Amino acid sequence: MEQALYVLLDKWADWEFAYAAAAVSELCGGTIENKTVSAVRAPLRSMGGLTCLPDHDLESAPKNCVALVLVGGMSWRGETAKRVLPLVKSCAERGAVIGAICDACGFLASTGLLNNVKHTGNGVSELTAFGGAYNNETGFVPKQAVRDGNVITANGTAPLEFARELCLALGADKKKAESWYTFCKRSYFSE
Repeated sequence: MEQALYVLLDKWADWEFAYAAAAVSELCGGTIENKTVSAVRAPLRSMGGLTCLPDHDLESAPKNCVALVLVGGMSWRGETAKRVLPLVKSCAERGAVIGAICDACGFLASTGLLNNVKHTGNGVSELTAFGGAYNNETGFVPKQAVRDGNVITANGTAPLEFARELCLALGADKKKAESWYTFCKRSYFSE
């Protein structure tokens, strides 16, 4: 079974992870298994106070995942985040789907991965605040979520839009993905 890896750092954003994992499980035909990864395999606390024991640390993370999702939160500006860079680069080189939401977009921007794609985040000023290799302010699109090829970005208020784009990038049926999104967003199924 293929795997989608969700990178969690301490103080990860619960709501940004929940919709994406649930949507992948529901909309991708049961062929993709969700797994969590962190810098170390030790309990992490979410912003909402939930505790999660990651499935993998960075050293044991599967190298052949179909998607790498950087879940936003309060730790993407710290030293621990820098340890995620080799995994990000490896996945990008293989052509895996790479997603980032909220502050994780700033981290992804700092790696240079957003320099040749349209993208979004919590604002251009937030992306440039991370420093690093980011130089694509003209590629910023002021939308909730943006998918350009295998790269998906979203601002922190867009966990549903992010989940929908992630599933579409992973080959989910567009009609089913839109119906799921409409139900979660507006509390009714679209026809």
